[in-house]
Amino acid sequence: MRKGHRYCLLLMLCCCTAGLWAQDALTKAYNITWLSQSINAGESMPVGGGDIGCNVWVENNELLLYFSQSGSFDENNAFLKSGRLRLKLSPNPFNKDVFRQELVLKNGYIDIQSGHGGVQASLRIWVDVFSPVVHIDISANKAIKAEAVYENWRFADRVQKGKENNANSWKWASHVPVITRPDQIGFNQDEVRFSHQNIAPTVFDATVKQQGLDSLKSRLFNPLEGLTSGGLLKGNNFVKGQEGEGQYLNTKFRSWSLVSRRPTKKQSLQIFLHHSQVSNIEDWNKQLKGIVNNYKANPNKTIAWWNDYWKRSFIIIDPAKAATESWQLGRNYQLFRYMLGCNAYGKYPTKFNGGLFTVDPVLTDSSIKGTPDHRNWGGGTFTAQNQRLVYWPMLKSGDIDMMTPQFDFYNRLLPTAELRTKTYWGHAGANFNEQIENFGFPNPTEYGWKRSAGFDPGVEYNAWLEYEWDTVLEFCMMILQSQSYAGKDIAAYLSLIKKALVFFDEHYQYQAKKLSNKALDGNGHLILYPGSGAETFKMAYNASSTIAALKAVATALLKLPASYLNETDRKYFEGLVNRIPPIPFTTFNGKTTIAPATVWSRVNNVESSQLYPVYPWGLYGVGRSGIDTARNTYWNDSFALKFRSHIGWKQDNIFAARLGLTQEAKRLNTLKLKNSDRRFPTFWGPGFDWVPDHNWGGSGMIGLQEMLMQTVDNRIYLFPAWPKEWDVHFKLHAPQQTTVEAILKDGKIVSLEVLPLERKKDIIVQLQ
Repeated sequence: MRKGHRYCLLLMLCCCTAGLWAQDALTKAYNITWLSQSINAGESMPVGGGDIGCNVWVENNELLLYFSQSGSFDENNAFLKSGRLRLKLSPNPFNKDVFRQELVLKNGYIDIQSGHGGVQASLRIWVDVFSPVVHIDISANKAIKAEAVYENWRFADRVQKGKENNANSWKWASHVPVITRPDQIGFNQDEVRFSHQNIAPTVFDATVKQQGLDSLKSRLFNPLEGLTSGGLLKGNNFVKGQEGEGQYLNTKFRSWSLVSRRPTKKQSLQIFLHHSQVSNIEDWNKQLKGIVNNYKANPNKTIAWWNDYWKRSFIIIDPAKAATESWQLGRNYQLFRYMLGCNAYGKYPTKFNGGLFTVDPVLTDSSIKGTPDHRNWGGGTFTAQNQRLVYWPMLKSGDIDMMTPQFDFYNRLLPTAELRTKTYWGHAGANFNEQIENFGFPNPTEYGWKRSAGFDPGVEYNAWLEYEWDTVLEFCMMILQSQSYAGKDIAAYLSLIKKALVFFDEHYQYQAKKLSNKALDGNGHLILYPGSGAETFKMAYNASSTIAALKAVATALLKLPASYLNETDRKYFEGLVNRIPPIPFTTFNGKTTIAPATVWSRVNNVESSQLYPVYPWGLYGVGRSGIDTARNTYWNDSFALKFRSHIGWKQDNIFAARLGLTQEAKRLNTLKLKNSDRRFPTFWGPGFDWVPDHNWGGSGMIGLQEMLMQTVDNRIYLFPAWPKEWDVHFKLHAPQQTTVEAILKDGKIVSLEVLPLERKKDIIVQLQ
């Protein structure tokens, strides 16, 4: 271990200078600027805000954008895009030789400029953070006309075939025809209105019946019933145009256009989006009309939100070495955090498999002929093992407010989880499966349409997912930590945390009594069998990842302020901590290592769950006892070595940082966060999932954060795995509502600010 040295507050540069360095990087160096048009949607640029994301590109002298709103699920639980807009200008100012498209990161908008034949035009595309509205503002040096064409590919029943069904909750189910129903689209005076209303039955109905809970159906949360999503396109100076049809890439579409009433130098278009559960379309239309009538555009308010967003937190690496690989890491960290900010206030969490920014699937996998709605691993299916990596970095980046959609996702499914638990096993607690639908059930196809007679109805009939139940505890831990990081009142989530823990206590005593006449082992510990070490170590006995999860969450629960737990609860969870079995160990090359489990029957995937006690659970690492055992595991365990990678959701970069392995953390985080092989630098993937791969980006953010700062109890370790040769300026958040901002230059700390001031005594700087 490196020797730690306590540092007092050091301010050799004033905070003003530090702030200017950060602002300069965000306003100039980190903007993405393209000087040529795009070939297709695969070369698009993201813009968004609130709960809306758009892919923006210029192709063949026309502006195009896809637009999506979080929570727009159809009958099959596919996540629908709201449509595509094509903008044509006349006389056309777009020119392939004089062109500039820029993402202005600090302000959260895209500017496009081009000129041709004496006509110079500028376009600004931005999304209102506080209202569900997309803006396209057009200005030119001469009066021009514009045609705004709304394009939709859901104009008739579409039978989903083969791999296309990976976009919905039916997946590879072959016993039922899967049909995407058409939208309702048409002119409403000088507007184009579009909507998709779910028609019963939906995949929810089939799933409830499949999993034996039809008698409880009225008590279950059903987010698909009557869900209507869509919106309208309108603009000042625009009137009804023509209907048409066409094909983009491999997908046919129909179109409805609005055209300028007369040529003018300034024009603007707005796309209003809305979704809600209604019994009839008239109610939805009234709601949409209310949004439109009450809306007052305030671009400065949205710009102010983005400006404040960047002040919360940042990581800027080697600012004097623009375009180097190390510089890219800091820039790409900021770019991906920008993408997360586009769904800050969605009703649903940001999806791990593309977020709001997917495009035509043929641009990712040429064998998939689906529509732009496609993404692998489902639209309304939230795979917790992946989702967790999208949300963990928000603690240190200070984006606690953006974690609410993920917390609420589980909280509203709590009654369903309790009902399932009570019905299937007759005991208390709340069971949450790893791959969970937005209505709280396991995905029906992963659950299995052809199950063996007598198989436990609460368990997925699936080699990867059976008995993998502990991922909910990561979100419980995030909730608990949000209380310390931001002073968030978590009383509304306390029942979720307690009942998620109670499930393991109750269920494994229940399981033990089924197999013997004792509920606990000879040492008074739970017998966690059958269990699972992630999706990898199956039919496990006392998986170390589950043990670490139970211990970490139960201990954190007991550390909450006294007002959160009554004496009865406190005694119960103190007893639970004592019933949790110890972490199992094994040996490799004569060295003690953390074992994936005491025993397991097979290896099914490629996750190093034996290192989960390092991350996310923090039982081992810098500043903790047993770090040598954890390092032995990293360097010697044959599975950990075989599985090592930076791709997708792999978190070896995080393990290395947590263990203070500076050069290894540098290597893996460089691979993780370097530019993607697509035009936009942070459209990584597909990895194991889809493009842009959000759990790839999330794990990269975490790895960089952990290289810079780690917290253990009251201690704050700075630079525990940071290479001295990388200059850096960062601002990150820590427990006890603490922020740390520092500048490291030429291997020396030249500025350090800790707030509140009394936390400066807890700083320990570790630089090799």
